Amino acid sequence: MPASTAPEALPQNERANDPPAAAPTPATVTVTTTEAEAELTDTGAPDDAGAAGSVRPGGRGADTRALTLVLFGELKQLEPGTPEHSRVRGALIEANLPLVRYAAARFRSRNEPMEDVVQVGTIGLINAIDRFDPDRGVQFPTFAMPTVVGEIKRYFRDNVRTVHVPRRLHELWVQVNGATEDLTTAHGRIPTTAEIAERLKIGEDEVLACIEAGRSYHATSLEAAQEGDGLPGLLDRLGYEDPALAGVEHRDLVRHLLVQLPEREQRILMLRYYSNLTQSQISQELGVSQMHVSRLLARSFARLRSANRIEA
Repeated sequence: MPASTAPEALPQNERANDPPAAAPTPATVTVTTTEAEAELTDTGAPDDAGAAGSVRPGGRGADTRALTLVLFGELKQLEPGTPEHSRVRGALIEANLPLVRYAAARFRSRNEPMEDVVQVGTIGLINAIDRFDPDRGVQFPTFAMPTVVGEIKRYFRDNVRTVHVPRRLHELWVQVNGATEDLTTAHGRIPTTAEIAERLKIGEDEVLACIEAGRSYHATSLEAAQEGDGLPGLLDRLGYEDPALAGVEHRDLVRHLLVQLPEREQRILMLRYYSNLTQSQISQELGVSQMHVSRLLARSFARLRSANRIEA
């Protein structure tokens, strides 16, 4: 049966059992189905489902559900892998894309390109279509929405975060966000960490860890200027360059060279350059003439220069 004539071929007794007259689904699913099908009025139905708008038993939403029901009936009778099976499956995907767009809209605050989120959600929709059994009496939007949302959440958890967050911490972060919104509504202010921890029956350290995990989606460049405050980049405010860093390698080299000198010459150098004594003071300390101290210093410098691998 061609998909374009599917709604007109629907028997009258089946129209009486159309999903609008069925038992109400949970509120969240009802809103999801209504909003997603309302979006179909703006985007239009695919070519394979062109007749969906010609039958109006209960509005556009009923048309989409009726078309989906008929297409699943056809799909069940076709052999997987055949061109006809692929055509009907493609018509199902296109007819239910508004459901994916509605689910993706819940993640607009994540600052990810909406096209990427919709593409990931479409993968969840395809998986739901492949697993759906219309004989179980469950409406397809009710079955598909958790699969679509789960696929999108998995994408954000595994591929988007700059820093990988353990799955338990990520799931707890979702609970912390929900508790924060509830407490903000109840108290009219942002809740404290202790209030969130008491609400979820967890430790404050775990709440703080979840908040930090929520900030790991994107890494901020250290050189990026701070928006709004006109201040320089974070790199310019982290500290200053220690001038003594340049002398670290030189001090290590001198320490290595000093041990190659005789003990008396080592002491003379220590007194001269670490204790800041003059040659006269060193001569009095060691009981030798100043001229002898000067010659020992000159000889020590010659030995150090010859042993210096850098200058060599």
